[in-house]
Amino acid sequence: MKKLFKNRTFLGIGSIVLAVLICLVIAPAIATSNSRQVEVVRVTKKIPESSLVTKDMVQTIKVGGYNLPSNVITNPDKVIGKYATATLQPGDNILDTKVSAQAPNGYLTQLDGKKVAVSISIKNFAAGLSGKLQTGDIISLDVADYGDLKQTLAPAELRYVKLIAATNDTGVDNTSDQSTKDKSKADDMPSTLTVLVTPEQMQKLVDYENNGRLHAALAYRGSQESAQKFLDTQEQYLTQNAPAGGSTNGK
Repeated sequence: MKKLFKNRTFLGIGSIVLAVLICLVIAPAIATSNSRQVEVVRVTKKIPESSLVTKDMVQTIKVGGYNLPSNVITNPDKVIGKYATATLQPGDNILDTKVSAQAPNGYLTQLDGKKVAVSISIKNFAAGLSGKLQTGDIISLDVADYGDLKQTLAPAELRYVKLIAATNDTGVDNTSDQSTKDKSKADDMPSTLTVLVTPEQMQKLVDYENNGRLHAALAYRGSQESAQKFLDTQEQYLTQNAPAGGSTNGK
């Protein structure tokens, strides 16, 4: 075998066969792949992270299909009306990992001073509805083992609150876009819930968390219009039961 490879005639024939193979098979295949035109969605102006993607920010162009990522977006309908999960620059082809149906942490930029975002700890798997809560849910919060008497409470001021994030211990939020994740992994399970509440409700939550164990129950999941009806009911209760001075703090 060694003599065969040292034979110049054999090496020459092998080189010729390899060259023919490249010219007749490999090169045409690459050329065909390069010439295959594919439509992709490309950024036309800078899109900051968490911004809503509008029609004037993108365009559809044809490019060579060779070496394109498999998750490049080809349909503008899958981009327009979504939120950028990272800052996108003009000329970028948009990948499906770069847009989301919900703004990443966008809720933190929409606070108007009337309500605050506050996180509460999930002490065990069941207390967070077994990891099934999603952004936008309307939840009810109950308290177990509260105070020296270990009472179980169902605070009326926390009957309907909006969940704006369920977050695991690595800081990743659970959204409906993550429905394909393997929920069996323990590190994917939420360890905190972030809710939108009034400052007075926040004080109650701090007290209940420090002196008891909070449990979340799903009250409603659906359209924003219907969800708002639950929040309006809660707001009405807080207004009607606010003590003199406008504060709902106190027991």
